[in-house]
Amino acid sequence: MMSLLPLPTLADEQKEETINIPEIVLEHLSDTYEWHIVGNVSIPLPIIIRSSQTGNWHFCTEHSLPGDFFFNEEAHGKIYERMADGTAVRPLDLSITRNVVQIWIVVAVLLAIFLSCARWYKKHDKTDKAPGGFVGAVEMLVMMINDDVIKSSIGEKHYRPYAPYLLTVFFFILVTNLLGLLPIFPGGSNVTGNINITFFLAFCTFLAINLFGNKEYWKDIFWPDVPIFLKAIPLMPVIELFSVFTKPFALMVRLFANMMAGHAMILSFTCVIFLGWTLGPKLGTGLNIFSAIMLLFFNALELLVAFVQAYVFTMLSAVFIGLAHKEHEEE
Repeated sequence: MMSLLPLPTLADEQKEETINIPEIVLEHLSDTYEWHIVGNVSIPLPIIIRSSQTGNWHFCTEHSLPGDFFFNEEAHGKIYERMADGTAVRPLDLSITRNVVQIWIVVAVLLAIFLSCARWYKKHDKTDKAPGGFVGAVEMLVMMINDDVIKSSIGEKHYRPYAPYLLTVFFFILVTNLLGLLPIFPGGSNVTGNINITFFLAFCTFLAINLFGNKEYWKDIFWPDVPIFLKAIPLMPVIELFSVFTKPFALMVRLFANMMAGHAMILSFTCVIFLGWTLGPKLGTGLNIFSAIMLLFFNALELLVAFVQAYVFTMLSAVFIGLAHKEHEEE
């Protein structure tokens, strides 16, 4: 008996092979419970979750997830638990995700860099010639950030307590951005393009500004030098108090948006190269050449952006901290 179902056409086959670029880009930008290497090869990462129903802890991987737990695609692939009444809730999730592993790798790289530099300085005296090569490059970066950014923004009198934190932030963001540009392990993770990471960095700057700000800083917020009628209407204190939170918010959004946008552009042009092969030899070849040129351009641009964003975050943090120490401005 002849089937009445329509035969698949060439257009249907091409539709099935069409690459969903937004889905691929969002998947690579989001945090995952595995580290994709190439093709179907990936490294499963440990999942540590606590059941909201029983209170039991579960240690597993994404391939051995307990029955009541599932990956919610509507929540960017996060783990949810199906309750007895049919609802889905987010359990306590302490899993070692890709971004967590990337941060550990960055910490290991930073320790290797600075411990090797410390060994060089331990073996040489102050009277010896200046270091060259890799140690000299690290010293140049440290002196540039410390002298030209931190000291000049905060002031000679107050900069020393903040220098370790600001130097750590600069090198952490710089190394994280550079590792994120590597297309293969141990790079490729979009750490600084994650709003949670940039929120934590901005929150640390928020604490450094407001916990150690002097009385002149708080006086300018709650009793600014304005005409008396403006003090009677507490509009200026409200505006100044609002700025206390907008400064770290600007730091958070600026770093997050710039790094996420750069990764998204690189991933998009990479997907366009694969999409070009489905458009025929003439159109596909031209599209692939254009995409390859743009891909090289954005990778080179992101190398510059990796340094610029680390520099800008450190500089603005130093400026905001300097504004909390008004003696520097009066001098």
